[in-house]
Amino acid sequence: MRALIPILLAAQAIAQTQPQVKPNNNDVIRGSVYADNWFALYVNGKLVTVDPIDFLPHNQVNLDILPEYPMTIAVLAKDNADPATGLEYGDHIGDAGFILRFADGTVTNANWKAKAVFRGPVNGDVMRPEVVYEEVPANWYAADFDDSGWANAKEYAETDVRPDGNYVRTDFNGARFIWSDNLGVDNTVLFRYRVEKPGWRARWNTKPELDNTCAFASVPLTCQVPAAGQPEKGKQ
Repeated sequence: MRALIPILLAAQAIAQTQPQVKPNNNDVIRGSVYADNWFALYVNGKLVTVDPIDFLPHNQVNLDILPEYPMTIAVLAKDNADPATGLEYGDHIGDAGFILRFADGTVTNANWKAKAVFRGPVNGDVMRPEVVYEEVPANWYAADFDDSGWANAKEYAETDVRPDGNYVRTDFNGARFIWSDNLGVDNTVLFRYRVEKPGWRARWNTKPELDNTCAFASVPLTCQVPAAGQPEKGKQ
């Protein structure tokens, strides 16, 4: 072991002298996302964007992301629906739909996984509406979450979803509208998809010092990076 110490120290010294390479705008990719009616989007376990309009008008969201592969995309999508009846506008069964396209070629289609967690009115009965809720799985948005038991998403025609608002069809070339297997009754759906790029390596070698996954945690932030020279929590 003593013989290895000089080698380890030398390797550490070389690593410390390597120049820092930071990501730049050439490393990001553009994405377009549209939901009827609302969505929250996670990438590799981190919340990256939320539809800023809850209900109407329907809203296409364009964003830039810094991809790291393999890349796990997770989405919480909600149709407008009364929590007690599943109906909208008082006595109507609403439609729904979700579509996404990233500039790296990632698109929504039937290869995505989907799980409905709020349904109603059950059996489409608008006269005696009943709803069913399923517990949202813990860490369903995490990259290592096991979604093998989820069904595949179902593709829908644009005429089924009838997108409006600021939806731009050409921004979604190659993508398909998806939802669970019931576009009307399933009101809240979780989606997941993993993008593989074998052999991909990041061009950059720097990481952020701040962990933004703590942004909505209670205070004190348990995953806050300790100040320089301070021990990590639980380590003395």
